[in-house]
Amino acid sequence: MSSAQTPPTAPLRALTPQVVAAYRELLDAQWPRVRAELEALAAIPSVSLAGYDPGPVERSAQQVAELLADAGMQAEVVRAGGGHPAVIARIPAPPGAPTVLLYAHHDVQPTGDPQDWVSPPFEPTERAGRLYGRGVADDKAGVMAHVAAVRALVSRYGDRPPLGVTVFVEGEEEVGSASLPDLLAAHHDDLDADLIVLADSSNWAIGVPSLTRTLRGNVRVVVTVRALEHGVHSGVYGGPAPDALTAMCRLLATLHEPDGRVAVAGLTTSEVADVDYPPDRFRAEAGMAPDAPLLGRGSVAARLWGQPAITVIGIDAPRVDDSANLLVPRCRAKVSVRLAPDQPWPQAYQAVREHLLSNAPWGVAVEVELEDHGDGFEACTTGPYARAAHAALAAAWGREPVDIGQGGSIPFVAEFAERFPRAAILITGVEDPDTRAHGANESLHLAEFANVVLAEALLLEQLACPLPDSGPVLPR
Repeated sequence: MSSAQTPPTAPLRALTPQVVAAYRELLDAQWPRVRAELEALAAIPSVSLAGYDPGPVERSAQQVAELLADAGMQAEVVRAGGGHPAVIARIPAPPGAPTVLLYAHHDVQPTGDPQDWVSPPFEPTERAGRLYGRGVADDKAGVMAHVAAVRALVSRYGDRPPLGVTVFVEGEEEVGSASLPDLLAAHHDDLDADLIVLADSSNWAIGVPSLTRTLRGNVRVVVTVRALEHGVHSGVYGGPAPDALTAMCRLLATLHEPDGRVAVAGLTTSEVADVDYPPDRFRAEAGMAPDAPLLGRGSVAARLWGQPAITVIGIDAPRVDDSANLLVPRCRAKVSVRLAPDQPWPQAYQAVREHLLSNAPWGVAVEVELEDHGDGFEACTTGPYARAAHAALAAAWGREPVDIGQGGSIPFVAEFAERFPRAAILITGVEDPDTRAHGANESLHLAEFANVVLAEALLLEQLACPLPDSGPVLPR
């Protein structure tokens, strides 16, 4: 899936040093407030996973709506079916002016074992310039970046700025965005935009801003191996009779070549951003041993962003402490497959399914069930909106940004591209290689966050076409 680049309806405004300095001063003045609001929002345990109390997700949505209303927007909490609440807030565009849609999500992942956290996950705590806590980066900092940028825009132009801004904050991104298609359909007219900024990615490094150019797609399957009608003694029957767990191991081993490359025929590769990603840096960020070989072939960026990857993320098997001398009759495994950005997921699913079925060892029965899927994404990085984003990032960080890919999948991006085909899409984010989103001790680099906010405000400024009777609050 790829995005369009519709030309702006008005010329892009140049970012003069005076304008950049004025926005920086304005945002510096509101920084203590933004920081306090982020901490208050991150203190709400808005875990959207089934089985968790939905009350905190409701409170989180309400707080987001109040923040956006305070920023000068018309805000409401919405939902589709039995899904978690989302928030839509709007400043309508004057006739002929562009509209920008800013996306983030307010739900968070579970914390895992609290013992793995240095400080309590829902008590945001600063250490060495980073704010630690669940959701401080993924993605409540994205929410607050939108709030602060809109406040800056309203401070400059008053309550009727010369462009339209819509903020959409989802409440179930961390559990697959099941109700997102219905929300986009039900509120299509309110969410329609010329430019969509999706703030749920990361920057290349501390001090190096970036736009995400590509995302891999995904297919997740559950594989079941049936070897026997019932379990039997491994001594009495072991040898001639197959064991489902051993057969599963042999089957899963066929998914890779000896050097780690994916061995499934029909999975494709694609070109990605040409970024120097030193293998030593990758090993350090991934937690690998310094001298460990990297799997596959090609540059690190190509392997990580443009090639398929297959991971066994779960196996149902007897625990070591509970195991018996038994041939296991049935075994299940969950397999996650990341796809090249331009490969349609149905095509990839069929390739994976056919591979697993055709490589069943020892006559065992194999079943493959599709559990989740999503297309990848390729953003246009040469159009006017991309140029505006590059200019804003460069002005905020004081250096040119880089275009990168992401090895992970963000299926909702393709959903936006499909629902709003004329809109340009930019993928930004507040994370960095040390963020540890979804893991223990998730954190946000506070200085980088300040740059994210400034860059977003400067992006909106470039698209602002002042009305004839509106005088500037800041120099242009």
